[in-house]
Amino acid sequence: NGVNYGLYGGRTSFESGGSVEDVRNATVNTANDFIGASLDAVRIIGEIGAKRIKNGDVIITHCNSEAAMSIMKKAYDMGKGIKVYCDETRPKFQGHKTAAGLAAYGIDTTLICDSACRVTMGGADKAIVGCDAIAVNGALVNKIGTSQVATMAHEARVNFIVAAETYKLDFKTLTGELVDIEERDYTEIASKEWMTHNPKVKFSNPVFDVTPPEYIDFYVTEKGIIPPGAVFTLMKELY
Repeated sequence: NGVNYGLYGGRTSFESGGSVEDVRNATVNTANDFIGASLDAVRIIGEIGAKRIKNGDVIITHCNSEAAMSIMKKAYDMGKGIKVYCDETRPKFQGHKTAAGLAAYGIDTTLICDSACRVTMGGADKAIVGCDAIAVNGALVNKIGTSQVATMAHEARVNFIVAAETYKLDFKTLTGELVDIEERDYTEIASKEWMTHNPKVKFSNPVFDVTPPEYIDFYVTEKGIIPPGAVFTLMKELY
């Protein structure tokens, strides 16, 4: 049978019976195609998303996403005087990386603790986050805490925008499969020494959460602006 690797496809397919060298070359080409397409997607997402940013907008972001940062950087390049608040994003503190990157780019950036998000949301214009996976119903799977940001944005009538490359679409959900939510080791949230002194304490460390589609204003993809209700149609077109 013919084999094709990757969502972006193209020159990376080969027929059965190929040599080890053919397989190696196909794998290397697939990786290069994917990297190139991914970088292009991030750039295009930035260009499309920046058009939705107004001069002087205050933006809240969560975790660390090159696609989300691309929107903010492009808006800055366009001369829009934005200000960004970055959730620290416990327990791995990915928000520190986002804050450092945006500040180094020249953007007015403030790092806040996760629990300060609601206080800050009242003065925000938009919330922009990245994406780990998109379900067929338009729901967003992303770093733990994202759904709380979306809930607060919804409450404050702040636009909640998701920057997402189309390879984040989870095609398994087309056939009814659920997105698995990974649990990681407790040592991310407590030290072994603390655990030793508190042996009766149990731990739960989910890595992702799910934001319902009704709390999402739109996705910004390299294919354009996509409302959550259009995800199924986009999946069918790409699949």
